[in-house]
Amino acid sequence: MTTESSFINLLRGFATDPAARGLLDDVAVIDIGDASLIITHDMMAEGVHFRSNANPADVAWKLLATNLSDLAAKGAAPVGVLLGFMLGDDAWDRSFAAGLKEALAHYNVALLGGDTVANRGDKRALGLTALGRAKHIPVPSRSGAQIGDIVYVTGTLGDALAGFELIDAGFDEVGPLADAFNRPVARLADGQKLAPIVSAMMDVSDGLLLDAERLARASQIGIEIDLARVPLSPLYISYRTDSLESRMQAASWGDDYQLLFTASPEASLSVPATAIGRVISGGGLTLKDGVNPVKLPPTLGYQHQ
Repeated sequence: MTTESSFINLLRGFATDPAARGLLDDVAVIDIGDASLIITHDMMAEGVHFRSNANPADVAWKLLATNLSDLAAKGAAPVGVLLGFMLGDDAWDRSFAAGLKEALAHYNVALLGGDTVANRGDKRALGLTALGRAKHIPVPSRSGAQIGDIVYVTGTLGDALAGFELIDAGFDEVGPLADAFNRPVARLADGQKLAPIVSAMMDVSDGLLLDAERLARASQIGIEIDLARVPLSPLYISYRTDSLESRMQAASWGDDYQLLFTASPEASLSVPATAIGRVISGGGLTLKDGVNPVKLPPTLGYQHQ
């Protein structure tokens, strides 16, 4: 079966417009005067991104937030969104619409249009295109990291993993951990503050390790991550303990939607963030735990197949 990375490599052969950024980023960037139009599109599939018994309102929230997270990584402010929706059960559709209305109001984002199709199968697939405006030029990319830069991440990692596992085990009321999985927060304000400071930036959607490796590949440098510095929340630690194994799992699961970025050691950060590594010569990703080297896990994060 075709993997996500191999299919994208096929597309790179003819996605040659500069706005596509070589398909090395999660967005397209079109310069318009003294600003840039940022365009991104994400999909969610039933059985992959959400379960059949998921709350449709949560599905709507997550679909919007994941797209806005891509805008955040470019320092962009949302302009509006287009929805691609697969019609089905009336109650499900109405609940989804109510959830989308709530999420749009929360982020103060306009619904501009989209498209609907009938659901002929037993699984839903939903898509959303988000448009944003970035005032800082150049717009941050994955390809600007420089040797000697510090690697940072905002917030904490692993709460979505813990929330998913608790929901999967049948616990319906698991509070903030479930919220981290069902209703992630796009860090739009942080992205706009960081845009003038960073050398490279992306959001953590598929796992810190996999996304760091992608950033290293796009920048043609190496990245060393210290797992001892991976930030974990007290809730995550109470659920999974603070061990090398739990940090590895938090760093390789995904769905965190924090901002991963590199910046000069002299940079004065404008948002709270944790230094988790450094940019080094060579290529790819290396790990350590304090002073001890750590072998890369078989899977760095989530990739579609």
